[in-house]
Amino acid sequence: ELMTGYTMLRNGGVGNGGQPWVLRWSSRIRLTWLSFTLFVILVFFPLIAHYYLTTIDDADDAGKRIFGPRTGNELCEVKHVQDLCRIRESVSEELLQLEAKRQELNSEIAKLNLKIEACKKSIENAKQDLLQLKNVISQTEHSYKELMAQNQPKLSLPIRLLPDKDDVTFPLPKSNRNCRLHNCFDYSRCPLTSGFPVYVYNSDDYPFGSSLDPLIKQAFEATVRTNVYVTENANIACVYIILVGEMQEPVMPKPTELEQQLHSLPYWRTDGHNHLIINLSRKSETQNFIYNISTGRAMIAQSTFYDAQYRPGFDIVVSPLVHAMSEPNFLEIPPQVPVKRKYLFSFQGEKIESLRSSLQEVRSFEEEIEGNAPADYDDRIITTLKAVQDSKLDFVLVEFTCKNQPKASLPTEWALCGERDDRLGLLKLSTFALIITPGDTHLVISAGCTMRLFEALEVGAIPVVLGEQVQLPYNDVIRWNEAALIIPKPRITEVHFLLRSISDNDLLAMRRQGRFLWETYFSTSDNVFSTVLAIIRTRIQIPAAPIREEPAVEIPHRSGKAAGTDPNMADNGDLDLGPVETEPPYASPKYLRNFTLTAMDIYRNWNSAPGPFHLFPYTPFDPVLPSEAKFLGSGTGFRPIGGGAGGSGKEFQAALGGNVPREQFTVVMLTYEREEVLMNSLERLNGLPYLNKVVVVWNSPKLPSEDLLWPDIGVPIMVVRTEKNSLNNRFLPWDEIDTEAILSIDDDAHLRHDEIMFGFR
Repeated sequence: ELMTGYTMLRNGGVGNGGQPWVLRWSSRIRLTWLSFTLFVILVFFPLIAHYYLTTIDDADDAGKRIFGPRTGNELCEVKHVQDLCRIRESVSEELLQLEAKRQELNSEIAKLNLKIEACKKSIENAKQDLLQLKNVISQTEHSYKELMAQNQPKLSLPIRLLPDKDDVTFPLPKSNRNCRLHNCFDYSRCPLTSGFPVYVYNSDDYPFGSSLDPLIKQAFEATVRTNVYVTENANIACVYIILVGEMQEPVMPKPTELEQQLHSLPYWRTDGHNHLIINLSRKSETQNFIYNISTGRAMIAQSTFYDAQYRPGFDIVVSPLVHAMSEPNFLEIPPQVPVKRKYLFSFQGEKIESLRSSLQEVRSFEEEIEGNAPADYDDRIITTLKAVQDSKLDFVLVEFTCKNQPKASLPTEWALCGERDDRLGLLKLSTFALIITPGDTHLVISAGCTMRLFEALEVGAIPVVLGEQVQLPYNDVIRWNEAALIIPKPRITEVHFLLRSISDNDLLAMRRQGRFLWETYFSTSDNVFSTVLAIIRTRIQIPAAPIREEPAVEIPHRSGKAAGTDPNMADNGDLDLGPVETEPPYASPKYLRNFTLTAMDIYRNWNSAPGPFHLFPYTPFDPVLPSEAKFLGSGTGFRPIGGGAGGSGKEFQAALGGNVPREQFTVVMLTYEREEVLMNSLERLNGLPYLNKVVVVWNSPKLPSEDLLWPDIGVPIMVVRTEKNSLNNRFLPWDEIDTEAILSIDDDAHLRHDEIMFGFR
């Protein structure tokens, strides 16, 4: 039983049910002892250690203290701590110094804050003063404008005045030979503001029209259709023009018949005043059939004149119409260099009838000098030129007999030899081209001479005219001594020496001037007709019609990017550029010189003005007649200004614009698909004084990028779209240009502001 009970207790109770309880009780006893043991160790062991250490530090022997606090000197005695002590002392000193500086800076900041407040007050006062000054300036400018408006009213385009009378009675001159503009021209039909209207008769409406050369008639009609002065209203016309030649020989009317037909013209008004009879020649053998016709007070324009027929300042010597219905082939024209060619001079011709045979008498040279009869120097000319050819000092070619049948010519006139291509081939090899005038001095000009002059100028052979009595085409408005040599026949023995003594520079200048004259006045039917009208218009002092402005089709673009300042623009030297603030756009005054330029330049050019570009008055609106040209810009852009208006250097600095109180210029910039380069060039124009606007000629068919941001340079930027890609687009008269001065540059041109100002002034 005892064993059984013990077993039961061991198993946790009676039977099997008490065993779990006993196990739980024994595990609780173990955890309790374990916790108690850990508590004793964690609590009492630190207390014991603290007590022990405190007891050691409280010992009497100070040298045995290990954990107690020490003084600073004792600590520094430790060797490895000495460096740290020095660092601490240095840092402390620096901290003291920084603190002192901080206090000084705080005091200075306080003083500066006081000064800033004082400056702000000064700025506010200055702004108030500036505002008052601006108001005073604005009032002064307004008063000045009012005074200017009272004393110098702004000019506008005058009202066009037209003739209102159909017939005016003139005192008849004693002879038609005495006709001049003052006694044979009706100025009342040509007011200054009339615009020079010209009425051209239709030759087909009259019997003589069927006799006209078809090519000349077609070329003349084509030219008339495109001329700006031609009007269909005969009642307002200033000048009436009728074409009567060149006529074809087989069907040419009799002189009496042609005279009756001319007098029956509807606006002939009994005497033909204000009429111009044009007789154009396409061949060298054109006859002077108007010589035996009474033309009354009508002006005559043709290539052949006798001295009894020609009225200086009234009639016009015109050039032959070689290229009637076709443009000249400029590719076949030889270059102007080299200056000297194979032959020094050349001449080909044959004289059909001599002067002596035509006069049926022979006089001595002494009698001829006395003026009893014109002297015939042709024999001496032939002898002298042959001697020069035989001397072989220079290569020359002279032929006084044609290999083939010579062309028909007037008596005493040297007939042309060969065909036109053969003659041009010889002239291309000649430095000079001899032109021997007719032996009959009463024949002041002939179609054969004008044909020789035309061909020489065309291929660059310098004309040498033997006979000072000759009247060359447009001689009253062209200074022929700049493009040709006019030598009296008695100096034939000195011709060779004279031609050899001319320098290459002078030769090239004369050749270039001759080429200019040929291209401008001789080459096409348009040039011939326009030149004739320009001469009459200038004689009666009517300004030229303005050239039609080219409409500028603007390309939309966005602006807003602030333009930067190029550092290269700052170095302007001692040149005073102009106002610091950009002036608002100011258009140049118009109509100031339109109606006085012609008269003033006629007097100046006929009495002075040396040089090839002072030949004849010219306005910016007339493309026919040359004059001075004032250049501004890089490249070849120029603005012709006729009378030479404009400031110069020192005077411009004293008065902005020279001759006018205010003056600005326009920049015309040509570009082609170089957006970055273009933007840089536009930015360099920022702040440029006297700049009115910038016209960008967009030469590409491809439009600029839509997201391209254009710079804001303070003036308008006009982007113009062109119809085709052409370098000549920079010279078109865009209607957006409002200033006289134009700076024409490329988009890659880099000019400083002082350089542009120097050119402008």
